[in-house]
Parts: sequence; structure tokens; C-alpha cells
Amino acid sequence: MAMEDAIQDKQKRLEKLRGEIHYHNYRYHVLDSPVISDYEYDRLLAELVQIEKEHPEWVTPDSPTQRAGAAPAERFTKVEHPAPILSLGNAFDEGGVREWFERIARLEASVTQADFIVEPKIDGLTVVLHYREGKFVLGATRGDGEVGEDITPNLRTVRAVPLSIPISQGGPQPPELLVVRGEVFITLKDFAALNVRLEEAGEKTYLNPRNTAAGSLRQLDPAITASRPLTLLTYDIIATNGRIPATHSALLTYLGELGFPVVESVHCRSLDDALRVYAGWRDGRDRIPYEADGVVIKLNSIGLANALGVVGKDPRGAIAFKFPAREVTTRLLGIGVNVGRTGVLTPYAILEPVNIGGVIVKQATLHNFDYIQEKDIRIADRVAVKRAGDVIPYVIGPILEARTGAETVFTPPQICPACGQAVEHFTGEVAWYCVNAACPAQLIRNVEHFVSRGAMDIVGLGIKIVEQLVAVGLVHDVADLYSLKMGDLLDLEGFAEKKAENLLQSIAASKSQPLQRVITALGIRGVGEVVAANLARRYRDLGELSQATLGELQTLSGIGPNIAQAIVDWFARPANQRVLAKLHAAGVWPVAQPVAAEGAGPQPLAGQTFVITGTLSGFTREEAKDFIEAHGGKVTDSVSKKTSYLVVGENPGSKLDKAKASGVPILDEDALRSLVG
Repeated sequence: MAMEDAIQDKQKRLEKLRGEIHYHNYRYHVLDSPVISDYEYDRLLAELVQIEKEHPEWVTPDSPTQRAGAAPAERFTKVEHPAPILSLGNAFDEGGVREWFERIARLEASVTQADFIVEPKIDGLTVVLHYREGKFVLGATRGDGEVGEDITPNLRTVRAVPLSIPISQGGPQPPELLVVRGEVFITLKDFAALNVRLEEAGEKTYLNPRNTAAGSLRQLDPAITASRPLTLLTYDIIATNGRIPATHSALLTYLGELGFPVVESVHCRSLDDALRVYAGWRDGRDRIPYEADGVVIKLNSIGLANALGVVGKDPRGAIAFKFPAREVTTRLLGIGVNVGRTGVLTPYAILEPVNIGGVIVKQATLHNFDYIQEKDIRIADRVAVKRAGDVIPYVIGPILEARTGAETVFTPPQICPACGQAVEHFTGEVAWYCVNAACPAQLIRNVEHFVSRGAMDIVGLGIKIVEQLVAVGLVHDVADLYSLKMGDLLDLEGFAEKKAENLLQSIAASKSQPLQRVITALGIRGVGEVVAANLARRYRDLGELSQATLGELQTLSGIGPNIAQAIVDWFARPANQRVLAKLHAAGVWPVAQPVAAEGAGPQPLAGQTFVITGTLSGFTREEAKDFIEAHGGKVTDSVSKKTSYLVVGENPGSKLDKAKASGVPILDEDALRSLVG
């Protein structure tokens, strides 16, 4: 009876595991929104594999062990792959790798003399790229391994995807049909930069590079995909009517010669060599520029690997050797709040110190206040924390089973922790803001933005000097720059008379900047160069702009209710009014000649969009931009179907090729001037 009970319990556990894994497959592959870590998922799957190994009679066709992922989402056209896109079996220690080797050696004795290829296991989104006669014709996700989703328009926006092969003349001629497997991902550096941009814009930041890459590729609008820093590495040929190289090392070389970016790999003469390579990558995983959760050890001989076949969903000729988990749990001692340059308030976790991958972690990001609420993260919770490469450690969520009742719910601050001013939260945005321009936490970054090239363009005033000026109390807001004296600068470390004189001259010269530059320099949330130019065409000076109403502002191009509210709120702040008064007294008060209504008056370039590339001889890039905008035109950074003209100087970049391919008219400087007479 006890034996029967034990068997029933194991069968119940089997069904529970299958249900959980199906759910997590769906969250990961279809929704791109996993709720557990890869490490936890791998452990669940390993437990299921073990039970089915002990009871092969319990294996069913719908078991997660018999397929390579989840069903594709319904919103994309389904694509049947020319061959199964298989996943890999996992090993978590050296013993597991050696057991794999012994199993395949029993099936084929020549394995004992085999050599190997070792590659990082990229944590991205698997894609299948189809080429006919050298042209990219179809791109799909892996889906369930048999059927994926057609994401061709999105993949075309990924710059690393070759649209035509071979890339270089003299390369090998591609076969009529070639289907290549690769991984699309975002590097850790690009991911960090993307989150900084989103945070400064008051938009929702992303949790990790893998989910961001997956979500970006599966957008219905390819323009969204194009805005994300996606890249690609390839590592296999799925199908071809040409010759496939005999080894994986030769296959990677062949793909590289065709022009595909290929994964880094190491050729190893023995399994012991492969294990040493694994150890090197494991110990240096923080130097890998993308997220990798282990390495793939492959038999180098493609023929031998194919002869060994497949067991379940796993090819026998390769195995994934996972890195140790870098996810731990610790106590959340408190929640702090940082204030960025644009006034965005960002929460961070204060943790009981914990070792993650050899690094002592005391703080971790919490992304934004909505994230804290969505995850129900409370002070005194035991939380799961993950650290991946150079990305700042982040809190995954609370361990609900560990709650004692002593935990407290966190409430977002109503006043700025740096200056005590009230903070604001705009409808539809995740960010909370401090809009006080004199806020000390924002001051250094505000001054840095004020003096930047696209704003007041004060040459010689870099971040280090700004930090000096703030530290010694010479600058309390941006207007104080115009009160600096020679003696003030000579007292600073690193300043001699000539350097001080040059800086003062540069500050004085900035007083002649046009109104749109000054508006940009103020750093009002949401007001960049384009919006600033629209405001300068409508209002005579900063005094008139300060009196603008919400309704009036929303009639202008590019200004919606949130930006209009931000402008009104900025000018309503007493501290900001004091900054304006000091700028006026210093002579930084440009007067524009606005038109009565947008588009009225001599605006020959109105309604037309320009892109500038190359080095211009009669204009600087900023002067050309100002010239176009002064005559009603708009300047953007990239060529698209909406581009009216490309203005070309010497040594143009890839924008010229794209303009020619898209049929966009091309102008030199003289032709640009002729457009306005």
C-alpha cells in the first residue's frame, strides 16, 4: 500500500511539473514575460526529466520534454520550419557533462577520439533566417520548434542581419537556398544606455536584455523594433541545397565569409580542453558583452553529431553547460530614491549585503514605483536579487512564503528627497518628477545639459569643471555661470589665466544664442530641440512663453497635454522664475520674431522634413539645422519614407545609400539655400 501511495504521489508531482513548465514556457516564449528565473525553470525541467527517465511508460507526446518551446502567438503568420529547431539538454556541473560524453560514446565508439567546439550560450531570442539566391526573404521565431512566427519586417530593421549575401565581393557564392539559425539580443552596454534614455524621458524601463530583445522583435510595428539596439550572432545552418561544411568550425568560418556575424567559438581537441574553456568563460563571464547563461559544447564533426540523432527534444551531439546561478535572496532593509538630471525620481533597494557571483551587493534597482506596486515589494521582505554582467543588480520580486507580517508597504514620496519641493506624476507615465530647476540633486546634470553643444554650446565647460563650480558654491543654478569672474576660476584647481579667459569668453559668447537654443537649455521635461524651435516660432521671448496657457501650447506641433503641462509647471515654479530673472539681468534674453500662427509668414520649407549627413562647408551641422527650422522645415536623424530631402556634405555616411535606395531627393548646400530663395 505504501508503494502504491508513493507511485501516486510521484504521478501527481509529474502532472504538476508538466503544468507548471507549460505555463512558464508560455510566459517565456509567447508573452515574453517570465515570472521565474532561468535557473528555477531549468531545475523544474531537470526534475521532470528525471521522473520520466525512471518511468518511461509515463512519457506522453504533450510532455514538455518532447517539444522545444511553446506554441506561437496568434497575431503573427505561422511559418513551418524546414527542419526542427531543437533546444539542448543541460548540465549543471562537470559530472553532468562527463555523463553526456559517456552516453554518446557508448552509442558511437569514435566519439572518444572526437574534437569539440565551445561557444557562449547567448540568452536572446532564436531566429531562423531564410535566403534565396542570396537575398533575405523570410525571418521567423523558433516558436514550438516546428512552427514559428513570421517577423520578417522586424528582422529587416536589425542592422546585423545581412539583407544580401555575400556581403563582400570575392566571398563564396551562396547556394540557391540557405536557412541560417542565430540569436538576436541586446548587449549589456546598449541595454543600460537604453534604460537611461527611457528613464530620462519618463518612460518605463526594462527588466533585462533578453525580454527586451524578444518583445522588440515581436512588435506589430517595425518602427518600434528599429528603435531598439538589437543585434545578431549566427551559429548554424538549418537547411540548404548547397554543400554543408563537414565541421562546425568550418561552418562558422563559411557563415563569416558570407557576411553573417558569427558567435565566438573555441576549438578544443578533447573534452578536458572543453571543460577548461568553460571554466575560463565562467570565471570571466562579466567580460562577455551580452547575457550568457553558460556555454554550448558541440561535437565538431557535423556528420558524427547527425549520426547520433536526437533523444526527445535534444540533439545528442551537443550539451549546454550552465553557469552557476547569480540569483540569491536577501532582506530588503529599505527603499531609497535618487533624483536624475531631468528630475525623474528612481527608487532603489537597500539590501542586507549579499554575495552574488563574487561581488558584495548592497543596493539594487527597483526600476520605478509602478514596478514596486506590481510586484508587491515591501520593506523587510525577503527578495530575490539577480546580477547579470555589468548590469546593475535588480530585485526580481518578494519571496511571499517568507513573509512574517512585519513587512510594510512602500508609498512613493510626495516631496523631492533632495530639495523638499512637491513632486508631480503625469497621467499615462510611470515616472514621478521634481520640476524644481534649482534642486541640488539635479544641478550638476542640469548645468551640463545647459552648456552642451545642442543648447548654449559653452566650449570648455565639461562635467569635471561643472562639478568643481558646484562643489565650491560658485554655481547654484545655471544663471550663476554668467556671474563668474576671473578670480573665481583662478582659485580652482587646474586653472591658469589663459584657460580661465577662454572659458569666460565662451560663456559671454553664449549670450548671443537664439531663443530656441535657450529654451532647449532650460531642460524642461519633454522639450527637446524640435519642440523648442516650435516654441521660438510662436513666442517672442521667455517672458511671453512663461505666460502661455495649457490650451494655447497644445495647439502647437509636437506638444501634447503632458509636455504642455510640464512647460506651464516649470515656469510656475518660484525657483525657476528666479533663474529667469537672473538670466534676464545677465543679458541672456534673446528676442525672436515669431509668426502670428504656425506656418504663417515666409516659411518656404514648412511641412518638409530634412536629414543632414556628411561635413558641410558653409554651415556647421547646428547652423544648417537652425537655418532649416528658421524657414519652417523640420530636421530628423534618420532617413525614412517621410524624409523630403537629404542634405549632403563631404564624406556622407550610410544615410546617402538609404536615401538613394528610397528615392529621397538629395541636395547640396547651394541647393538647400535655393529652396528658400
